Amino acid sequence: MADPSGLSGPVEQVHLTSAAATDAAPAPAPAPASADAAKEPTKTALKKAAKAKEQAERKAAKEKELAAQKAKEDELRHAALEEAKRVVLVEETSLPPAVKIITGEKDPAIVKLRKIDAQTDGHRTEGRGTRVEVSGWVHRLRSQKEFMFITLQDGYGELQCVLSGQLTKTYDAMTLTRETTMTVYGEMWEVPAKQHAPDARELHVDFYRILGKAPGDKRALSTVLAPDADPQTLYNHRHLALRGDTLSSVMKVRAAVLDAFRQTYRDVRPRRLTEVDPPALVQTSVEGGSTLFELNYFGEKSYLTQSSQLYLETLLSRNGDVFCVQKSFRAEKSLTRRHLSEYTHIEAELAFLTFDDLLSHLEFVMTRVLELALADPSIAPLVRTLNPDFKAPTRPFLRMRYADAIGWLNEHDIVNEEGKPHAFGDDIAEAAERKMTDIINRPIFLTHFPVTLKAFYMAKDRQDPRTTESVDCLMPGVGEIVGGSMRITDYDELMAAFAREKLDPAPYYWYTDQREYGTCPHGGYGLGLERFLAWLCGRYTVRECIAYPRWTGRCKP
Repeated sequence: MADPSGLSGPVEQVHLTSAAATDAAPAPAPAPASADAAKEPTKTALKKAAKAKEQAERKAAKEKELAAQKAKEDELRHAALEEAKRVVLVEETSLPPAVKIITGEKDPAIVKLRKIDAQTDGHRTEGRGTRVEVSGWVHRLRSQKEFMFITLQDGYGELQCVLSGQLTKTYDAMTLTRETTMTVYGEMWEVPAKQHAPDARELHVDFYRILGKAPGDKRALSTVLAPDADPQTLYNHRHLALRGDTLSSVMKVRAAVLDAFRQTYRDVRPRRLTEVDPPALVQTSVEGGSTLFELNYFGEKSYLTQSSQLYLETLLSRNGDVFCVQKSFRAEKSLTRRHLSEYTHIEAELAFLTFDDLLSHLEFVMTRVLELALADPSIAPLVRTLNPDFKAPTRPFLRMRYADAIGWLNEHDIVNEEGKPHAFGDDIAEAAERKMTDIINRPIFLTHFPVTLKAFYMAKDRQDPRTTESVDCLMPGVGEIVGGSMRITDYDELMAAFAREKLDPAPYYWYTDQREYGTCPHGGYGLGLERFLAWLCGRYTVRECIAYPRWTGRCKP
């Protein structure tokens, strides 16, 4: 037998006894199990795994079932749509000719309603309603068994239109979407008792035409302008957002308020105001150079106007008191809720008056505008919906001097922007001003601001030359909506004001000439229409009060 050790020589065989075996070195113990070694799963773990597997299988089966169900529904809908394409509507020639109307037409001499006998739950009617033709946009839409209810709007009102029978089975009806334009024909009916529709009437359609289809699915209006859409998305799609109830209501109130201003200015006695149109392209500043939009005007430095006031002053002598409704522009990089880069400026200039006369005029104009606008039966309900708590102010407005406002703020522990008590000469910040106005909760004429805080053309108060005969009208919830003053009438005093503000008077020659060619005491003001509307309509920001707002970083659409 070969030596397994590989050594030469005889092999000695040793036989160990049990004792010897006992005394020998013990065999090495088995290595302990590794921490990563697999453990036997517990019953709880096995139960959870089985449950998870069962849930996954159920979910997969449900998804498969839903997919099959959707595929079947899609197939059925496709078949129904294909069948619907074969349904062709034909206008019944035996029906009376349709009278073309707008949705808001309520004149009984033009539109008569078929009456419903309330005693028969609508099963019996009296007379026949006028057959009409109406065009508009689909504002709301719902289906109910064999009927379709469409709310049509055309900017003049809303009209509920009822489709039934074959009218609901056409391809156009089955694919109808909001904002689709259509023309409908049918008979005007009273609305049955206990049912509701705009103006308590509805159109029972006998024929219709689709004029322009609006997209559905991902491009549907309700998807693009989803309730949870972020503000920037809404501003990017402002052209669509303007079709909504809120913005369209504000636009209608805006139009009524503009009409009311013009009517009020015509009604002022004995000095009615004449509307004029000053330029928007100018070469002088009014409120300081830092907020001017500069442009190259055929090689000359020019600007978009900050205010038409200086030009209004030049028109007084031959036109009497004047006003304008113009756009003004401010290159102010402000993102507050009451600032716009482009806004509608209602400005007026009046001759031969005192500062108190100016304040009384302002009170009259604002309260009269509200009276006229809220007397309009189509506008008052919109204001009530937009701002249910609105109460028109009464005259006289509270008059508070700037110095008294400083005292009021300190008494109420409202500090300035540096966290310190207010002092004379502080430019009262927007937040403090609005807080004061909201606490007082009534319109305030804040008057007699320091010369250092106001524009160069404002007249000084003769009793206190530190201050000007100036006014800001503050409204609760908004703050300043009007700024005005008496103007400097003396040529030398005006030149001194130019020097104080380090302004070159040469480009203002046409303005300073007014003091040499028959000067007179005069004053005026500018009112921001969007701020006025934000107050009236209860809007959080002036951006909701203009069709296409412009501010820092926003110049589209």
